[in-house]
Amino acid sequence: MLQNIFDTHSHYDDEAFDEDREELLTKVLPEGGVVRVVDCAVDLLTSVKVLDIAHEYDMVYAALGYHPEQAADERKGDLDVIAELLEKEEKAVAVGEIGLDYHWEDNAPRETQVDLFSRQLALSKDLGLPVIIHDRDAHGDTMECLQKYRPSGVLHCFSGSVEMMREATKLGIYIGLGGVVTFKNARKAVEVAAEVPLEYLVLETDAPYMAPTPFRGKRNNSTYIAYVAEKIAEVRGMEPQKLIDICNENGKRLFQMTD
Repeated sequence: MLQNIFDTHSHYDDEAFDEDREELLTKVLPEGGVVRVVDCAVDLLTSVKVLDIAHEYDMVYAALGYHPEQAADERKGDLDVIAELLEKEEKAVAVGEIGLDYHWEDNAPRETQVDLFSRQLALSKDLGLPVIIHDRDAHGDTMECLQKYRPSGVLHCFSGSVEMMREATKLGIYIGLGGVVTFKNARKAVEVAAEVPLEYLVLETDAPYMAPTPFRGKRNNSTYIAYVAEKIAEVRGMEPQKLIDICNENGKRLFQMTD
């Protein structure tokens, strides 16, 4: 069994885990080789919730921020509260999940999303924290913002091309890969998995979403990163455990973890 798994992107605050969250985080994940998890907020309410979970479980760390799908719900002062939490809470390790999502027509207008994304990128720079970036159908504007603010961080669930990956890693941005690389139609993700510099690769689930094959369509959890690691290791011609160990160290470096 693979060990030393660091899930750099999850949502264990999601209601999908309400019935067995404690069992997962105290028994299933540790027994399945998982040693660290970053739980990502999507707004102020979930920022408080992921912090509560991080305080309760040693293996869980929190990312606090406003997701682009929630951009229209931002209230005056919300980011100030998030900034205060990020500054004082030791287990808050990133500004996230933030970014741009142009996929859904009923999302906030693009200019509203870019404004919120930009303010959170500036906040991350002020606080010296990395960002966790959501980029869906918004590659051009996402890269423009990253080139402008030059934060440290990760492009989560990376869906861009090999060329975009190269531009991102030149900026020092990490590439997060998860269950998509195991899908039959995942040509771009597999190409990126083969080409990304190992020192910029981290593994993730986006749990409860994006479960890898053979669990596609079911609830995801961090132990399933083993399937992602096996696929990427196969593509790269290396041992899965070595890949996981490298990605663990990458994740610790990204989130400035010393233990």
